[in-house]
Amino acid sequence: MTPVLQESITVNVCVLGATGFIGQHLVERLISLGYAVSVLSRSEPDVARVRFPTKSVRWTVGDWNDQCKLAEAMAGADICFHLICTMLPRSSNEDPIHDVTSNVCGTIRVLETALASGCRKVVFASSGGTIYGAPQSIPIAEFHPLEPNNSYGISKLAIEKYMKLFFNLHGLEYGIARLSNPYGEAQATDRAQGAVSVFLHRALTYKPIEIWGDGSIVRDYLYIADAVDGLIKVANYAGIERIFNIGSGRGLSLLDIVNEIETLLNRKVSVRHAAGNQFDVPINILSIDRAINVLGFQPKVPFKAGLQRTAQWHQSYGRRAMEAISGD
Repeated sequence: MTPVLQESITVNVCVLGATGFIGQHLVERLISLGYAVSVLSRSEPDVARVRFPTKSVRWTVGDWNDQCKLAEAMAGADICFHLICTMLPRSSNEDPIHDVTSNVCGTIRVLETALASGCRKVVFASSGGTIYGAPQSIPIAEFHPLEPNNSYGISKLAIEKYMKLFFNLHGLEYGIARLSNPYGEAQATDRAQGAVSVFLHRALTYKPIEIWGDGSIVRDYLYIADAVDGLIKVANYAGIERIFNIGSGRGLSLLDIVNEIETLLNRKVSVRHAAGNQFDVPINILSIDRAINVLGFQPKVPFKAGLQRTAQWHQSYGRRAMEAISGD
């Protein structure tokens, strides 16, 4: 029987990228399940900035370019979740050299450190939204041709290939979660990524929502708790498959998101359109059949419910921020 991570308190886990959006939710879940978790961060633990209790993890301060610090964080880890990414899809084409040197070379350093530290498996958060490029069929399955049209997707693909190489050369186990578009509580709203959270935040603060293009672009949006479930199931899995799409299996256009926000808030919101981006494919919906059949993965949170939870968090967070500013 395949060992199940959730039931084994002997598993030590290292999370790289633990203070990011996905990482915070993943660490929070792992702690709640009783695992020994280590993290690497460029700054000292800040209880006000992360969702999880910082005293419940072994915290190493340093950059992942520092192999000594990386080794310190990964020491004793059975599984390493690699969630670090230094670029955004929208900006990656502007500096592909930095994209490659920081992400691809950085990942090779992680794989070498995993081998040296005795880590048995590395789980990588890849990009189901960019790695396939323009779809030849919908929904997009894992065996679809890989033709990314931006540096971000090309780097993700290169990392996947290096993980396979390290398995072939050294037997280092790996799992790849090609995530769709996660959204939810604590997602940054000041970046050119994460349409659901960005749109919702602007609507809640009565600011106009900016849409690149006419709003017809369709993407697969996955609530963060379901994304975390998928990552953990990929880590658990011990069979022959290595790559899994982790998404909702459902597509929503940008205008659909606006409509859902208006329904939730029971009011119209302001929308303005800007020029579209040439690398944006018109539609991306992932087939999650392999994850369902092999991993037992099943998204549990419908978009409406996930959007409501995210809105509640934003409203609560905004109130706490104002109370902190006023000194109440």
